[in-house]
Amino acid sequence: MPMTKTEKETMIAEIGRMLDDNAIVYLTNYSGLTVGQANELRNRFRAADVSFKVYKNTLVRIAMEGRPAYSPLLDYLKGPTAIAFGGEPSAPARVIRDFLKDESAERPEVKAVYIDGAFYGEGSLDALASLKSKDELLGDVVGLLLAPVSNVVAAAQAPARNLAGAIREIADRAA
Repeated sequence: MPMTKTEKETMIAEIGRMLDDNAIVYLTNYSGLTVGQANELRNRFRAADVSFKVYKNTLVRIAMEGRPAYSPLLDYLKGPTAIAFGGEPSAPARVIRDFLKDESAERPEVKAVYIDGAFYGEGSLDALASLKSKDELLGDVVGLLLAPVSNVVAAAQAPARNLAGAIREIADRAA
């Protein structure tokens, strides 16, 4: 049953909100997935805090045309297209990569990706999946910041340990 004009306007507004609220958009080709595989993929995306939806390309195009930042993606709105929104920049890529490996599947395949102003085309799945998450990057930064402090503390404690060890050894010899 065809969508009414009101339903289309509502859907375009929903897509627009998703685009405005998420700096991460993955366009994928999902054709050829079985119903079971599609459900498994959706569950994996949900677990990674990523929204995965199928919209009519025409409605997505209309929503994107009002947002110039998404113009590089317009050429990829052909054929069966599902969109992954949100999460960490690498989260959708990791979900797709792991799904392809676990299911020995060929789809979904990444058509194009928009991450906070940067555009990535086909063949970027492995590079995107290898990006560190925000938490991993914060851990690295904290580790780098704490490393000099722990080195200073260790260096300051070393003479005290050496002195205490020397005194203990002299006391043991005298006894």
